[in-house]
Amino acid sequence: MNHFQWKTARTRALLGEQVEEPPEVVEHRREIRYALALGQAFYDRRTALGLSHAEVAQRAGMTEEEIELIELAETVPTLLLLEKLAVALESELDIHLVPGADTKVRFQAPAA
Repeated sequence: MNHFQWKTARTRALLGEQVEEPPEVVEHRREIRYALALGQAFYDRRTALGLSHAEVAQRAGMTEEEIELIELAETVPTLLLLEKLAVALESELDIHLVPGADTKVRFQAPAA
C-alpha cells in the first residue's frame, strides 16, 4: 500500500469500514482518555480555586513539572497520588467509571 491509499483508523471508521485495532492499542487509547479526563478535571478545579501550578505543587509535596504533566495527561496516577491531589485542591475526587461508556472525573468541594 502506498501513502496515497493509507487511511487512519478514525477515517476508516467514519467511512463505515471495519476497523480492527490490536488490543494493546485499544488499551492505550482508553488509558489516554482516562488521563485526559483527569487532567481536565484537575485543571478546572485548580483554576476555579485560583491556584497556580506552584501553589498546588507545594500543597501536594510535588514539583511544578509533575503538576503540569498531570494537567497535560502525560501521567497515569496512583491512588495515593490522586489522594494528594484531592487534598491539595481542597476537594473530594469523584470518578465515575462505566466500562464501555465515557468516564467522568470531577474534583469538587467537600460535602458539608
